[in-house]
Amino acid sequence: MAKFKLDEVDHQILDMLIENTRTPFTDIAKKLLISAGTVHVRVKKMEEAGIIEGSSLTLDYKKLGYSFIAYVGIYLQNTSQTKFVLERINEIPYVTVAHITTGKFNIFCKVRAKDTNHAKEIIFKLDDIDGVYRTETMISLEESINDKKRLMHSIFQEL
Repeated sequence: MAKFKLDEVDHQILDMLIENTRTPFTDIAKKLLISAGTVHVRVKKMEEAGIIEGSSLTLDYKKLGYSFIAYVGIYLQNTSQTKFVLERINEIPYVTVAHITTGKFNIFCKVRAKDTNHAKEIIFKLDDIDGVYRTETMISLEESINDKKRLMHSIFQEL
């Protein structure tokens, strides 16, 4: 598969869409001094090339009462249980991210909870899954870096 070539206009379009996926194409066009049709065509090409995959909405979980974040490393009794355990983890809506990992843990999860008691309930649910040997939890004190654009800009400089 050939690498899709992005130019500076594509970079600027992506930059604005990452900032706010709901930015109207007409607003992007005005800022870039191009037509809205051009923006539409370029976004469509990037979607067809798989560079843009859908769009997302960012929620302020603190305002919704879910300000507690913990990361849970899961040790499995056997790696052959990974699929089964991930299926059970997927049934717990407060586990928002799960990675199969190498190293210390077999699976590494991000948990969002209301408070420490709620987090404890979630962690106990993880611990109770058949195949989980034990868990190790780290509490997030603060999300210090969450920059969606930084990596994108570094990639653009490499191209």
